[in-house]
Amino acid sequence: MIKKVLIANRGEIALRIIRACKELNLKTVAVYSQIDELSLHVRFADEAICIGPGPSNLSYLSIPAIISAAELTNADAIHPGYGFLSESAEFSAICLEHDIIFIGPMPDIINSMGDKASAKETMKKVGVPVIPGSDGIINNVKEGEILASEMGFPVILKASAGGGGKGMRVVESVDKFKYAFETAQNEALASFNNNDMYMEKFLQKPRHIEVQILADNHGNAVALGERECSIQRRHQKMIEESPSIAIGEQLRKKMCDAAISGAKAVNYVGAGTIEFLLDSSGEFYFMEMNTRIQVEHPVTEMVLNTDLVKHQILCHADISLPSWMYNFNLRGHSIECRINAEDPDKKFRPSPGVINYFHMPGGMGIRVDTHVYAGYKIPPNYDSMIAKLIVHAPTRKEAINKMICALEECVFEGIKTNIPYQLNILKNEDFVSGNIHTGFLETIQYP
Repeated sequence: MIKKVLIANRGEIALRIIRACKELNLKTVAVYSQIDELSLHVRFADEAICIGPGPSNLSYLSIPAIISAAELTNADAIHPGYGFLSESAEFSAICLEHDIIFIGPMPDIINSMGDKASAKETMKKVGVPVIPGSDGIINNVKEGEILASEMGFPVILKASAGGGGKGMRVVESVDKFKYAFETAQNEALASFNNNDMYMEKFLQKPRHIEVQILADNHGNAVALGERECSIQRRHQKMIEESPSIAIGEQLRKKMCDAAISGAKAVNYVGAGTIEFLLDSSGEFYFMEMNTRIQVEHPVTEMVLNTDLVKHQILCHADISLPSWMYNFNLRGHSIECRINAEDPDKKFRPSPGVINYFHMPGGMGIRVDTHVYAGYKIPPNYDSMIAKLIVHAPTRKEAINKMICALEECVFEGIKTNIPYQLNILKNEDFVSGNIHTGFLETIQYP
């Protein structure tokens, strides 16, 4: 059994994991950079240890520093959260070498599913629908131009080792291919130290639907419904909800079955997400797998009334999945808004600084995941997300209304946030009616 968990992360997800561990009666260790000394995850863990200065590469991305912290505190497990080292096969392997349980996949699974071209081939072999595209890596511009012409434009170029929209370009015609290919390669090399590219047919106005999976160490896997993640700005999710208004019972079963097949194909263990694109005709296609807990996992927790992080930890502690998960019922509707310290009136420029006054909403069906407080200084070194606001209500319409009320009750003084932009989306007629797709935010005006 796991006895002590080191959380190799910061911010709200570190606090979230600490809470789950405490409910499981597990001791916790927080690691922090010098500029995060006053962060709440440091205060609420049983132990805390500084692992370096502010820059991520010298602290939260420093594998030697984190392993040393685990050994100094006798932690027998490490939870990486999301981001940072959560999908690092090297980190997973080093944990294994040091007899530390990595609360995430084995290195070979991270490698096979983290490489998008390899993941696509794996899914094809088990009958999961995939988007038409290149068979593996595109070796040069000419090869790509020929294939794109055969497939028909538009196409989308993607970095094989990518994520978060980096190394991604939509190409409308053959004369624009060379420039798009080379700029995407350069961006991928700078972001991931890997410029391998693959290509897919670009679907017009698809929805981004992801399925939450859990798998234990005994060969069991479940898919716990879907999340609608189509509201994105520059490929970064802003609003997520569960269930999706576009998914009926039949389609849900098909997508969940496909996700389970994908997870079992690689002997997956723990929490993960299979991401699909859903076109207007109701056909869905595998896009990628995230081998970690997702930022938006709370909406699934709210409609299932369960704690996914606790179950994730239990899977890695060799505990079998509970029987109820094989026949779950979705209850009501949940929406999450990511609150970022950025100024939507100034092209979403980051807004670090001191929060002079802070108030978050409360009440039935409202949840706030955050690590900030009045007097907290938001550092400029990390992601701008400072809170997640999650609501739950019997219907989608009621959930939207509840979220609007909750956002209007949020108060941050001293910094700018994207709350006005979120409200603009929630009050849009097309959003309310469910007429959304991955390019939706490009179609609405702000303010």
